[in-house]
Order: sequence, then C-alpha cells, then structure tokens
Amino acid sequence: MPSSFGSALRVSVFGQSHSPAVGCVVEGLPAGLSLDLDELRAFVARRAPGNDPWSTPRREPDEPRIVSGLNVRGETCGAPLAAIIENTNTRSADYDNLTGVPRPGHADFTAWAKWHGAQDVPGGGHFSGRLTGPLCVAGGVALQWLRTRGVTVRAHVAELAGIPDEPLCALDNSPEAAERLSAQMAALADGRRVPVIDEAAGERMVEAVMAARAQKDTVGGIVECVACGLPAGAGSPMFDGIENVMARALFGVPAVKGVEFGRGFEVARLRGTENNDPYEVRDGACVPVTNNAGGILGGITTGAPVLVRCAVKPISSVMVEQDSVDLDRMEPARLKVHGRHDTTAVIRAVPVVEAVCALSLADALLAWPAQ
Repeated sequence: MPSSFGSALRVSVFGQSHSPAVGCVVEGLPAGLSLDLDELRAFVARRAPGNDPWSTPRREPDEPRIVSGLNVRGETCGAPLAAIIENTNTRSADYDNLTGVPRPGHADFTAWAKWHGAQDVPGGGHFSGRLTGPLCVAGGVALQWLRTRGVTVRAHVAELAGIPDEPLCALDNSPEAAERLSAQMAALADGRRVPVIDEAAGERMVEAVMAARAQKDTVGGIVECVACGLPAGAGSPMFDGIENVMARALFGVPAVKGVEFGRGFEVARLRGTENNDPYEVRDGACVPVTNNAGGILGGITTGAPVLVRCAVKPISSVMVEQDSVDLDRMEPARLKVHGRHDTTAVIRAVPVVEAVCALSLADALLAWPAQ
C-alpha cells in the first residue's frame, strides 16, 4: 500500500483512524530551518476534529510529536523528519456492523475487494480523513520553509452547500489585483471560524450545514487555494509539471473529486483571445498581465500566483438508512451508519489543501533549477 508522494521532497503517511497513532515522514527538507513549533501546532489545530457543531464529536488534541529530524536547537538537521499524532478518542465498536456491509460512497467495498476482509474497518482505517492530520504536520513545516523563500500559500472555502464566497483576486496579475489579493489573504489569516473572505457568506454557509445536519445529511463544496511569490521557471513539462505534481497529491486528500487550475473547466467555453494572458515588461521583467493560466504554462510557473480549486464531495457517512450488500452472504442489506462523523469535510479541508499545495510547491522549488 504505497502512501507517499514527492521527489526532491518525499512525504509518506502512515497509520489508521483507530490505530495507536498516525504519522508522517518527510525526506529532503533542507537543513537549518528553525522550526516554530507553536506555529506548527496552531496550523495543525485548524484541522483538528470536535471543535464545531458541524464537526464530528470525536475530540482529539492532535498534538504533533516530532521524533526525528531536528537538532538540539530545534532546527532541521538534514535527517528525515518524522512525526506522530496519537489517537486518543476511538470507539471501534461503532463500526461493528460495517465489517461485512460496506457504506455507500465510502472505500469500504473497494478495500474489501482488494484485501479480502483483512483491511482495518473502524473509522475507515487508512482511508480515513484522520490521515490528513500528519499531512498538516508535514505541510506546516513546508509552509515555514516556503516563507523563507518569499512564498505564501492560503486557501478558503470558495463554496459550501451551493453558497459562494468572494473569489480570490488571482485571475488578474495587475499590481492593483495583487494588492486586493494580499488583503484577502490577510483576512483569511485572522483565524475566522469559517475560512472565508466574506463573513456574511460564511454565516449563510453555517446555516446550510446545520440544516443538513438536522436532516441527518451531509454537504460538499469547493476549496480555492493560491500561492504567491513563486519565481517563473519552476517545474517541468509533460508528466512532472506543477499541475501534475499538485493534482496527484491533492487527489490523495480524502473526499477530493476534482481539481482545476486558473480558469479551469471554464476555458472550454472561451476563445483563445479571451483565454490567453498577454505579456508586458514590469520592473525590467516579462510578466503576464492576466492570469487565466493560474500561474502555470507547460507545467512551469509563470511568476503569477498559482491558483487551484478542489471539489470536495459530501461526507459519505450519512445517518439515514441506505441500500447496501451483505458481502458474506452476497444478498441485499439495509445499512444505518453509527459513530461520530462530520456534516461537511470542506471547512476542515482548507488547511489540508494548504498543506498539500505547500508540500508540492516546496518539492518543485527544491528540484529547481536542476530540472
């Protein structure tokens, strides 16, 4: 079961939802980064469960414990960085009725088909969103390293339950748009309960989520992420492009079902004259005036902000009865899910998307310009 990604910066995750701990190993981190552990804990805490009424009641402190990779001064030392997060609040008995009856929409059936019943079922096992905790640990470290290179990454809930937030001002690459984008990113950094730019939209989102929860249902949405400060020229063409690297990693986040860059699928309805980004000379450098490409052409960065969106499906574990199959008897079965589950993954997915984008971009920068 491979659970790794990256090249110059290699990330592996391990553990299951109800195992003693989940964790990560990061290889290739540059030595000498003075890691701010308080900042790292705060970043990981943004994803932690049990903190909101729409979140799972499973409360976990999600305190990351780094077990290797730092020297006595708290700096990265060149060795692989390994960290664990202990699972302290599990209730495996809640999943007893799922051992032979798979949940619709979940990976229960495909895991059974691959491992013939030997898979770990409680909490979704290795398929659980619990594995995004160590991803945030690794990504939080990458975010601190990227900042030393002048790169910032920030995401928000672009849409939830059909309710849109104000979009990031990243499709325009003018100085005026850059100022607006900087203000939006600063607003998202202020610790809002729902990571949105328009707080009124965030309130409507909460109402819609709680309405779905009252109906024992779940909702999906879109997470939009931007990275600013990347130089032009990072990445590779064809199969190792920035889009390839980022998309591969983002599809490793549970519940992500779609990824698009820049104008994304909208380009199918544009003409070339509408979609192309003209160039101009600015401060002695060639820069795109607009950013329909999302900061990437031919798999290589243009110097404009990298803009990516992820479609996040509704949580599969709904609390109403659904049709399934008893895999032992191979006959129809009705299934009602028990246990503790989120009403939406979108809000807690925001720091996860930031983490994965940071890891992918750090990987590309560490390989550049050697490519």
